[in-house]
Amino acid sequence: MHDWIEQAHRLLARGEAAVLVTVARVEGSAPREAGACILVTREHVWQTIGGGHLEWRAMEVARCLLRQYGQQGGRHVERFSLGPSLGQCCGGAVTLAFEVLTLADLGWVTTLGKRLAVGQTTLRSVAFGAPGADAVCVAHQGGPVTLGEPDDDGAPVRPYTLTRDADDAACTFWQAEDGWLWLTERIAPSDFHIVLFGAGHVGRALVDVLATLPCRVTWADERSETFPASVPSNVTVESTDTPEAVVDDAPAGTYFLVMTHNHALDQRLCEQIFKRDDFAYFGLIGSMTKRRQFEHRLRDRGVPAERFEQMVCPIGVAGITGKAPATIAIAVAAQLLRVREQQVRQAPATAL
Repeated sequence: MHDWIEQAHRLLARGEAAVLVTVARVEGSAPREAGACILVTREHVWQTIGGGHLEWRAMEVARCLLRQYGQQGGRHVERFSLGPSLGQCCGGAVTLAFEVLTLADLGWVTTLGKRLAVGQTTLRSVAFGAPGADAVCVAHQGGPVTLGEPDDDGAPVRPYTLTRDADDAACTFWQAEDGWLWLTERIAPSDFHIVLFGAGHVGRALVDVLATLPCRVTWADERSETFPASVPSNVTVESTDTPEAVVDDAPAGTYFLVMTHNHALDQRLCEQIFKRDDFAYFGLIGSMTKRRQFEHRLRDRGVPAERFEQMVCPIGVAGITGKAPATIAIAVAAQLLRVREQQVRQAPATAL
């Protein structure tokens, strides 16, 4: 979700302006949630706020702002009804926040990227103008973007008193006492952490799919020569002779996937994973025959039989029977997303 930070850094470092467009508020049904964003230049766009006419209109407004304020920067807020006038039938409305980023913004963009890289959560706050009668506001000098941290009770340190309820746990669009509008968002490293053992055909195909998702992947294999020359930005390679240590070092809530070239190694990893009771998902590639064999061997190694229900094998969503690596990868990624969605829904909400 925060890939725009790396791209914005590259653009600004070479002196190219861009517009960050953020879904600041959602009313009713909408294509994306508050906090979703796109990064727009005169010729390119990265990420998505849902596609369709809304995104096309957002790109049009962003490029107009680039033509007007591309040298000095500017900010703009506009509300869009997702009805017939916009050619969409969602029925709700979204408020979009536009920020023209220039070389002057390189400092905070760099700092934000560094904080994410070390696992630090940051509260980004940016001021916009006071809204007019048409719910549109423009601020040429809205003050610097501020980067803060949650205070002791988990609430952001705000420049003014909040007078409007939060729209979303991770993104708040609110109005200060002086009438100015503020966007405050929690930008945090992804806690969707996947540890993938195996750099064979299926492992490679799965990494390609996971590269498009908001997750972090630790990709481990004993054979360093099997890894590609380059990997996606959300993937960390672990070429190691002690893959069990990778299991031990993984954070709580990790999603483990075991699909190595060696059944004996698979068994060792399964045994190591079962020593933990804090993983979110544990999948083992293979057939029902492999599962039964592993259950028998693991039981002999002291793993209680009741733990086996925590091991997913075969892996992937039901109903997809293809054996091609890409097919398996998509089925497994879909299963991970389904488990992830269930756990997120069950987790208590965290206020901004």
